[in-house]
Amino acid sequence: MQAVIMAGGFGTRLRPITCSIPKPMALTANKPMLWHILNLLKKYNFNDLTMMLYYQPEIITDYFGDGKDFGVDIKYLRPEADLGTAGSVKFAQKNIKDTFIVISGDVLTDFDLSKAIEFHKQKKAVATMVLTRVNNPLQFGVVITDKEGKIERFLEKPSWGEVFSDTINTGIYILEPEVFDYIPSDKSFDFSKNLFPELLKNKKALYGYVAEGYWKDIGNHDEYRLAHYDILDGKVDMRLEGKKIIVGSKEILAGENAVIGKNVEVDGQVILGNNVTIEDGARISRSVIGSNVKIGAGADVLGAIVWDNVTIGTEARLKEDVIGSSTKIGDRAVVQVGTIIADDCTIGADAVIRTNLRIWPHKVVEAGAILSSSLVWGEKWNKALFNAYGITGLGNIEITPEFAAKIGSAYGAYVGQGAYVLTSRDDHRTTRMIKRGLISGLLSAGVKVGDLTSSPIPVVRYEIGNEGEAGGVHMRQSPYDPRFFDIKFFDSKGGDISISQEKAIEQLFFREDFKRADIDKVGEITVPPRAVEYYKTGYLNTIKKDNIRNSRLKIIIDYAYSSVSMIFPAILGELGVEVVALNAFVNSSKITKSQEEFANSLNQLSDIVTTLKSDAGFLIDTGAEKLFLVDEKGKILPDDLAMLIVAYLVMKDSKNKNAAIAVPVNTSSVIDELAAKFGVKVKRTATDPRNIMAAAKDKDVVFVGDGRGGFIFPEFQNAFDAMYAIGKVIEMMAEEKISLSKVSREIPSFEVLHKTVPCSWDKKGQAMRKAIEDTKGQKVELIDGVKIYANNGWVLLVPDPDEAYFHIWAEAKDKSTATGFLETYSEKIKQWQE
Repeated sequence: MQAVIMAGGFGTRLRPITCSIPKPMALTANKPMLWHILNLLKKYNFNDLTMMLYYQPEIITDYFGDGKDFGVDIKYLRPEADLGTAGSVKFAQKNIKDTFIVISGDVLTDFDLSKAIEFHKQKKAVATMVLTRVNNPLQFGVVITDKEGKIERFLEKPSWGEVFSDTINTGIYILEPEVFDYIPSDKSFDFSKNLFPELLKNKKALYGYVAEGYWKDIGNHDEYRLAHYDILDGKVDMRLEGKKIIVGSKEILAGENAVIGKNVEVDGQVILGNNVTIEDGARISRSVIGSNVKIGAGADVLGAIVWDNVTIGTEARLKEDVIGSSTKIGDRAVVQVGTIIADDCTIGADAVIRTNLRIWPHKVVEAGAILSSSLVWGEKWNKALFNAYGITGLGNIEITPEFAAKIGSAYGAYVGQGAYVLTSRDDHRTTRMIKRGLISGLLSAGVKVGDLTSSPIPVVRYEIGNEGEAGGVHMRQSPYDPRFFDIKFFDSKGGDISISQEKAIEQLFFREDFKRADIDKVGEITVPPRAVEYYKTGYLNTIKKDNIRNSRLKIIIDYAYSSVSMIFPAILGELGVEVVALNAFVNSSKITKSQEEFANSLNQLSDIVTTLKSDAGFLIDTGAEKLFLVDEKGKILPDDLAMLIVAYLVMKDSKNKNAAIAVPVNTSSVIDELAAKFGVKVKRTATDPRNIMAAAKDKDVVFVGDGRGGFIFPEFQNAFDAMYAIGKVIEMMAEEKISLSKVSREIPSFEVLHKTVPCSWDKKGQAMRKAIEDTKGQKVELIDGVKIYANNGWVLLVPDPDEAYFHIWAEAKDKSTATGFLETYSEKIKQWQE
């Protein structure tokens, strides 16, 4: 017999667990819903199947293939447009030869379909609606039949005042090919709204068969979870894979290769998939556990639906939750009742997820965090819209064109109608899309936009202010994670905007309190013609060209496939430096480097420096803000050592006596020893980029380093600039006639250790208060966090601004003492949260 399966559902109400799959593929008792429908149809001799696909069809076709492995024959059809329920079946007309059944691929039922077919044929019906009775019919189509089963009246999704029966339409229909005469081709047409009224109007035999058995439309998360409890309680007659095993005194159903530890407690019915590992002392109650799941020792899993490849940490606690595939639940994490966590999420150790939350795919909840609001696409779980890198989110998921347009409107409202703003981006095509969305928002606010297209960040910063710009916006792929994208905002002088400016933009964004310009005052787009020329001229007027030309230095530069390769070679040509260029062309797929790729690039640079007997090697990041150094012997200089070397060269310059350099508060005390030697002051800054850059504005500061590859020379601009940093390093090397390795030998040895400790958001203030109370009578600094001096060393405690943890840095005369600092204060931070 023939069947048409409606398998095109988006599963919107089941999101986030259906974000990456069509609804019929959502797991039910460890198999897709659609798998259970196929088994039901096969049981009643429906072997000739046509599946109507729409959303992500390849996931279904890859799983079921031609159906032979399931003992059926499957054909697939995918209309180009949404044709409605009946219209989609009309699309399958060429496959239908006789009486056929239409059934949804995303319901759970054990109806005896043979009895429904028998009723249909006995009544000689053109169409038979399979009906059932429910307690709450509001979400369904209510149907009234006469004594013979002939349909007299039906109404789709009534209000309580319109509920005239508890008998509802299940969406299962038995039809004769004659119905195709009443369904137009290539037009949206629905069974309940269009076809059945048409059949009644034409006095065709339309019947309703009230089926006995189980039926549930799994339309939302509660119904999805309750359906599993019904399966566990044996209320559904369905095929379940696995064999019965005894755990303790309880019998459960388990797939192959189940590994059950000692003293595992089972309470209530449990289904396990294949290759499940349950470690000692865990407790499992009334739950369905997918394949390749690992449950840690002492964990409690109560009433949970856990999909495949999930890891649940030791002593974690889950109650009445749904956990998507490949998600990791950390040790001692707590997921409270009714929460839905989608695929590929990470819940850190000791995190607490409050009740009834929704966490969408790829989200990370940091260790120790307390999450009290859902994490969804298009929303960010931050205390604020901005973080240390501007606005950051998943590309085309959180940072979308719509989101960017709204940001542009809010920023445009902040700078005001008639203002001039620069926009720029890196070379990734997603940032091009995001930038266009943001420009649209700016234009709608009446802002004039200067579009620098793909440009290095230092060039953009240098340009701002030359033409009366009110600010600028740069879009880039994150250098740390290729899935994420940053939107960075600059003030009227090219610096990062202040916190107060961020708050003002944020308020406008969340309130949507931005005025649109009149149609005759919408902004315009221009292309600033002289930005690169401004930068090049300023650069060459500031650097000591003659010193560099006379030195005849030979250097290697890795351009990292960035747009810097389109600008910097012309500047270096003016300086007369012999340069060997690596990766000196734009490649948008190379913007973000993994740690391994970054290490490989540095190792390659090191090899080439030594092979070509060069004086130094430089690796520029794709934004041209960070610079990484290799000395003439091929030694890759760690970031903190590189900063000290450059600082040493700056301090050695006689004109910088009595000047100041600025470094973060977590920089080694070695910097103070060097400064004392040269009579230079050291100014400590907070560890975040904004405060580090702000220090460059102080009149006496001649150099700023962040210890992470960022160098600022205020003589040129008050911002990180890898291109100018290269020029200054080779200028100072030439002037002092000194190599990087020789400078390195002048730096006393040092080691600053670092660690992070989980701290929930609502305990950070308490922990800081107790830290200050704990250090009364000791020498402390409160520049950024709490820096405590003791035993010829120091320890620094800083709460992370964006994540739920504390940073701890420590330095001492010996490593064991510094390690002791880390351990002592790690324990204290944990205690301070109690």
